[in-house]
Amino acid sequence: MLYNTKELLKFAPCFKITNKVKEMSRVCELTGKKAMVGNNVSHAMNKTKRKFDVNLLKKRFYIPEEDKWVTLRVSASAIKDINKKGISAVMKEAREKGFLTK
Repeated sequence: MLYNTKELLKFAPCFKITNKVKEMSRVCELTGKKAMVGNNVSHAMNKTKRKFDVNLLKKRFYIPEEDKWVTLRVSASAIKDINKKGISAVMKEAREKGFLTK
């Protein structure tokens, strides 16, 4: 049985209507990595669903070409890529693949 919010307030004036706060999704801004779904497997081989989250870190990077600092939410593997290739090359690849919108 669904009620309109105005009707609900007539019957329950103490009921508060709050807007949900939209959380930021846990996705790497450079590689596009996101959570995977798998199973917890017990000793008796019972399987229950679980989520494998990404190892995300909030990190500031200096971009010498633009002479500015940028804060990104990146995975640990993206930080390894940055150490290997450089921040400019990795950001260029991410823009081409459509992951980075900044």
